[in-house]
Amino acid sequence: MMWRDGEVGGVRRIWGSRPRRCAELVVEVTRAPAGADTLLAGTVVRAVAYETLTGLPEVGEAVRLEVSALARGLGTGGHAMLAARLSVLPEDPAPGGHLVKARYMPDQVMVTGVDEQDTPHHRLLSAPVGTLTLGGVPVVVADLHSSLPAVVAGVRAGAAGGLPGRGEAAPRVVYVMTDGGALPLPYSRTVAALTGAGWLAGTVTAGQAWGGDVEAASLHNALLAARHVLGADVVVVAQGPGNLGTDTPWGFSGVACGDAVNAVATLGGRPVACLRVSQADARDRHRGVSHHSLTAYGRVALAGADVVLPELEETGDGLAARVRRDAQGLCGPREGQRHRLVAVSTSGLREVLEAAQRQTGLRLSTMGRGLEQDEAAFLAAAAAGRHARSLLAGATGRP
Repeated sequence: MMWRDGEVGGVRRIWGSRPRRCAELVVEVTRAPAGADTLLAGTVVRAVAYETLTGLPEVGEAVRLEVSALARGLGTGGHAMLAARLSVLPEDPAPGGHLVKARYMPDQVMVTGVDEQDTPHHRLLSAPVGTLTLGGVPVVVADLHSSLPAVVAGVRAGAAGGLPGRGEAAPRVVYVMTDGGALPLPYSRTVAALTGAGWLAGTVTAGQAWGGDVEAASLHNALLAARHVLGADVVVVAQGPGNLGTDTPWGFSGVACGDAVNAVATLGGRPVACLRVSQADARDRHRGVSHHSLTAYGRVALAGADVVLPELEETGDGLAARVRRDAQGLCGPREGQRHRLVAVSTSGLREVLEAAQRQTGLRLSTMGRGLEQDEAAFLAAAAAGRHARSLLAGATGRP
C-alpha cells in the first residue's frame, strides 16, 4: 500500500443517496514518505470518499489517502482512495447486524444481512433447499458492469422498441452486484443514475460486495432476496465497476459468470447469458464474442442458459458473422453442450439506447468506448434484456 496525506481542496461531484453517498474530491498532497518518487507534496489528485466508511469530508480537512493504483496508472482502482479524516473521528454507526464484508481489511464494514439471524427475512431464507425458488424468473448474467444500463434499457423497451414514459408500467428490475470488481456499490455512478431515474427497483450486494439496498452473504441468497424481498420481475447479475483481467485463459473476474448461471439454474430461475461483444476492442481475443464469454459460459457453466445472439447488421467487416459463429460454438451439437441459442432482433435498439442516455443522464461507456465507437457491445446487452422481457409472461404472468 502507498500512503499520502493531503488537504481537501474541493468536491467535484457527489452521487447516490444518504447514508451511502460517494464523493469525488480534489485533494492536494501535503506529505509523502521519505524516498517517494511520485505523488509528492503539491501534487493535486482526485480521491474517492465513501460516506459509509469515513463520512464525507469538508473543504480544508486533512485526510489520509491510499494511492497505489493511482501511482501505477491503473484503470481498475485508479483513484486515490480516502482512508481516514485526520482531524475528524466519525461517529459510531447505529447498532445493526453482524455480517462483515471486506473481512479482515482495515476498512471492513459491518452490515445487516438479509439472511442473518434475528432479521425479518431470515425465516424466509431458512426454508429447506428446493422449497424456495426463483420460480422461473429471468436472470440476465453479464460480464461487465458497463452492460447494466443497456440490459435494463432492453428490458424496459421489450419487443415494442420504445421506452415507457413516466408513470407507465415497466418490469421491476433488480441488480445483484457480485464481488468481482468494486466492492462498494456506492462507487457506481451508473447504479446511482439508474436508481434516480426509477429504472432499478432495488439493488443487492452479494459476497464481499457491500452498499446495496439489501446485503446478502452469498450469490444464491442475493438472488432469492432480489425475487422474494425486492419483488424482482427480472434480475441482472454483474460485477461492480473494475473488471480484472490478466491475459490468461482463466485469470479474469468475469469467469464468475459461469458460476452465476449455475446458481440461477440451481434456484429454479431462467439464466440468460449476455455475450460480451465488441467491434472496436484493439485486442483480438475480445473481438466478436470475447474469450471471457466463451470460457465462462462454455467451460464454467454446468447448467444450461439462453445464450442471446444479437442479430447485428451485416456491415462488410465480418463482425455479424463472427459473433454468430462464436455464439453457435457455445450451443452447437458437440457432446455435452447445454445452452440454447436464442437469436434476438436488434431492430430499434440503437434508438432505445440513445433514448436511455437522454432519460437517465448516463453516457454509455465500455472500456472508454461509447455508443458511437462500440455499438455492438451495447446492442448485445440490450438484446439480452429484450429476451428477458419476452420471458416474463411464463415467469410472472406479466405481459
